[in-house]
Amino acid sequence: MNIPCEPDNRFSLSSPMFYRTLLEVTNVLNSQHDTESLWKAIAGHIKHIVSWERAGITLYHSDLDAFRFYAVETIMPIVRLKCDAIIPREGSAMGWVYANQQIHIRPHIQQEQVFLEDRYYQEEGLGRMINLPLMVGGNCLGSLNIGSVEAGPPDTENVEFLGQVAKQIALAIDHVRAYEEISRLRDQLARENAYLLEEIKISHDFGAMVGKSQNVRNILDLAQAVAPTNTSVLITGETGTGKELLARFIHELSPRRDKPFVRVNCASLPSGLVESELFGHEKGAFTGAEQTRPGKFELANGGALFLDEIGEMPLEAQAKLLRVLQDGIIERVGSVQSLEVDVRIIAATNAELTKAMGEGRFRSDLFYRLHVFPIEVPPLRERPQDIPLLVRHFIEKNRLEFKRPCQDIEESSLQKLVDYHWPGNIRELKNIIERAMILSNTALLTIDDAFFPTHSPTQEIVSSTKLKDLEKLRIQQALKICEWRIDGPLGAAKQLGLNPSTLRSRLKKLGIKRAR
Repeated sequence: MNIPCEPDNRFSLSSPMFYRTLLEVTNVLNSQHDTESLWKAIAGHIKHIVSWERAGITLYHSDLDAFRFYAVETIMPIVRLKCDAIIPREGSAMGWVYANQQIHIRPHIQQEQVFLEDRYYQEEGLGRMINLPLMVGGNCLGSLNIGSVEAGPPDTENVEFLGQVAKQIALAIDHVRAYEEISRLRDQLARENAYLLEEIKISHDFGAMVGKSQNVRNILDLAQAVAPTNTSVLITGETGTGKELLARFIHELSPRRDKPFVRVNCASLPSGLVESELFGHEKGAFTGAEQTRPGKFELANGGALFLDEIGEMPLEAQAKLLRVLQDGIIERVGSVQSLEVDVRIIAATNAELTKAMGEGRFRSDLFYRLHVFPIEVPPLRERPQDIPLLVRHFIEKNRLEFKRPCQDIEESSLQKLVDYHWPGNIRELKNIIERAMILSNTALLTIDDAFFPTHSPTQEIVSSTKLKDLEKLRIQQALKICEWRIDGPLGAAKQLGLNPSTLRSRLKKLGIKRAR
């Protein structure tokens, strides 16, 4: 849309054309709902108001203490200050306008450079520069910058008209910012709802919390003590002991219970995309980034972030995580805008972090930042008195889910479960009960030796060995049975009740290699 101008490009402030032109500009600007289209509208319509060869919009960023160009329209053959150029507040004309909230005019740029950006304007060939503040409610957002090849004082009525346009631009920017903030909050709510729906679908099975042993009572007491605080928690214990369930239990007891509980498996984070996964990225930040995507920290804002297998996190990511824990500020990949996040960190590991520190695989400063309130979850073999309670808990859960007639477990089968050494801990117990329930059509559940990857005689042979040797032998036996297949329904990970990534980690730690 072309806005008509008088031949000499002057507007009488009392003429109908002044108000008609201002109204048209206002309508165009206020019809925009995102900053990208707003900049295009500004650049496309300012050129019809007064004679100029360069127009630019800058906004102030307090975190940079500088101004960034968001729109530049020019016909000059040389352009020194382009979109995304940053000008410091100190010593700049934009800084002066921002501080004084007044228009500043330099009528003879070629003869006199007053501010630090004036030398760029001189190189571009401009003769005059006008800087106007973008004011909203007594606050200056940035500046409208109009440059002309013509030197000398500008027409007074043109300057006044530009001042009116600057006010409308400022209001349009404020409007768009408010609209985008509403959109951001709406999207955040949608993401939180998606997470909540996902969590509803996942049964809140606190099987790991079932038990009457002193070990269970101790970890429950610790969880209840730390839950109301914002203190970081480090949960340690063997795989399958219920570390994630304990983390969720702490979150459910905390004041953050109505906010998301976001899970991250650190071992599964792609090495080249760790920063993007945790902190998000902007559209076009790297090849394949077709749209802006929030990271896990943004998704967990106000809630808790559960970092599982923290010992497997790459060192580069550990350094970035430490900075976030210290400052509470993140930056999306490809963005210079900082975002404050309020996230409680609950980490878990089955690795010996002190050993990893000694080997240079885990940062000591991150360890001490996480190791504020450690909780160690005991393995199932150290709480055999809880096995009957856990078994009946899983029977009741699966009976309803699978619609099976099982009401209890046969006494001899229960004794087999109590006597078993459980290298896969509660996860392995849960899997065995689930498989048995699927195959059962009787009131009493029966567990035979076929449900165990190794039989009792083998178990008796190795029962006197060290736990580490026991685990190593148990994994080797499962791998042999599965022909060294790790993944899939017939893989060793499934037989052991482990995640494939966890099993690979254990193979490396225990030095287990396939014989050639």
